Amino acid sequence: MTANERDRHDPGAEQTTVLPETAAQLVEMERLQQALAESEERAKGHWEQYLRAVAELDNVRKRAQKDIESANRYGLEKLAAELLPVRDSLALAVQASDTADAASLRSGQGATLQLLTKALSKFGVTEIDPLGEPFDPARHEAMLAQESATAEPNSVLQVIQPGYELNGRLLRPARVIVAKEPSRA
Repeated sequence: MTANERDRHDPGAEQTTVLPETAAQLVEMERLQQALAESEERAKGHWEQYLRAVAELDNVRKRAQKDIESANRYGLEKLAAELLPVRDSLALAVQASDTADAASLRSGQGATLQLLTKALSKFGVTEIDPLGEPFDPARHEAMLAQESATAEPNSVLQVIQPGYELNGRLLRPARVIVAKEPSRA
């Protein structure tokens, strides 16, 4: 039995390292080892970039959440500041109601209404007053259909309560009476 055969059959025998047989194989092995080392270095760099990106994404998410919480907490601050003069005007009207005459109270109510309208318009709230317009179920709520010889059928004959939009989005539909053709008896 030769030494190689004995080593194959005896697991406890010393292992021998197989060496490349030619210089070309040795060069190829060195090239592959170098390519492996470079690939491992690139993979390590990519992993570090990934970890930085994940951390940055987490920071952006936390900042956005903080901004949302702040907007929810303080978003109405400007609206509240605009409504305070309206509240003050109403408080003055209540105080003066015992001593003021009807004309001055009416004048004060008109001024208060103008303050409120101005405050709402600053925030994009507009009134929907569709008198004479065709009935639009997306913006109007029909309270009643009434016969009319003068108005176009299916048009707004009377506005019971105006509607409101916020920057083009419906807040409350206008409550209206819709014209219909007179019945022929």
